[in-house]
Amino acid sequence: MENYEIDNVDLKILSILTKDAQVPYTEIGKMVFVSAGTVHVRMKKMELMGIVKGSQLIVDYTKIGYDITAFLGIYLKESSLYDEVVEELLIIPQILNMNYTTGNYSIFVKLICKDTKHLMELLHDKIQKIKGIERTETFISLQESTNRPLIIE
Repeated sequence: MENYEIDNVDLKILSILTKDAQVPYTEIGKMVFVSAGTVHVRMKKMELMGIVKGSQLIVDYTKIGYDITAFLGIYLKESSLYDEVVEELLIIPQILNMNYTTGNYSIFVKLICKDTKHLMELLHDKIQKIKGIERTETFISLQESTNRPLIIE
């Protein structure tokens, strides 16, 4: 697997699946002029290489009662506490993603909550009590205009 290099067929397969992950391999094969078996083998190779890391179910959280999306800038007391803080943050299921960043914040987090009361409880009772967090700055999203994968060309 170490010597396998992706080619234009692999890139076309990825391009199709990033637009719609539910396209059957038989359809993809027709689009890129290979068999469905070839698409399957190439996808497995890309998974083993770590290029493809699975598929994802996209949920509209507002339809199940999570009406607040917030972004949280986290200031650490010391940058050496990053790993410990991330471990604690990972326990909180409402945190969707975390990024180690440059600039003002050490960590930038996206989270979802049922309402502002739920957000306040998360901040006060969980996040701000984590050892190593100096303070946080919260941004509430009013509307998500775009959330898309990179279209590979």
